[in-house]
Amino acid sequence: MKLDKQITDLKSKYDHLNDQLMNSENLDNKQIIQINKDLSKLEPIISLSDTIKKLENEIEGYKEILENENEEELRSLAKQELPIYEKDLEQKNRELLIALLPKDEADDKNVILEIRAGTGGDEAALFAGDLFRMYERYSAIKNWNFQPMEKNETGLKGVKEAIIEIKGDGVFKFLKNESGVHRVQRIPETESGGRIHTSAATVAVLPEAEEVDVDIKESDLRIDVYRSGGAGGQSVNTTDSAVRITHLPTGIVVTQQDERSQHKNKAKALKILRSRIYDVERQKKTTRRVFQ
Repeated sequence: MKLDKQITDLKSKYDHLNDQLMNSENLDNKQIIQINKDLSKLEPIISLSDTIKKLENEIEGYKEILENENEEELRSLAKQELPIYEKDLEQKNRELLIALLPKDEADDKNVILEIRAGTGGDEAALFAGDLFRMYERYSAIKNWNFQPMEKNETGLKGVKEAIIEIKGDGVFKFLKNESGVHRVQRIPETESGGRIHTSAATVAVLPEAEEVDVDIKESDLRIDVYRSGGAGGQSVNTTDSAVRITHLPTGIVVTQQDERSQHKNKAKALKILRSRIYDVERQKKTTRRVFQ
């Protein structure tokens, strides 16, 4: 009965959201986006619930035939079909229970992936480079869009730091547990004596926040522009295209200099900043729920 009430409440919410969308002339874009997101979360549950109701009606009909019908052909059909429908109903009920479990609201989001070489010198950068290529290949297997936003490379395919945007279905759900310190013990390419080295790299997996998720006020930002570094000669950017954004309330700082355009660097930096702020707020909510 408790489950029936939960489904009834969700259907009422679903209908209310649809009514709001049908009369959206007084809603702004952010509200419409949020309603569509809420509807997309409810639709699988409502669809499963409707399917279960149809299966229950079919099962009831076949049981009635077996109890009251004398015609052998109909009884034979009911005997064949009833176990199939009962098995299907059992499966759909399991799917519904899973669909009703509390979900991380960020599971369906894209990801900002940050990789940084830790202790271990050149070997740590090589390990960070291996991690970069591992996530790149995994993204290709999953048909995700793997787009580096910033990449600071060393020799021998090493990576000091990389920031990547990964887009696709349920990216955060699959990658969120990758956050943390990754360590490796091996004989590195830079080692001539055959000694085993321990190296580390840190990985941060941030759910990519949209504007509707985080409201950043211009007054809360300090934006500095400066000349980006380069390899020398023609590679040095002669304009102030690099951007450093400081979010004053949180102290979070993001720099971006990969693009030659200041506007593109600012847009990338804001995207990363928004995701970092969103992740901080998300973790605060999780902590509050744990200690309530």
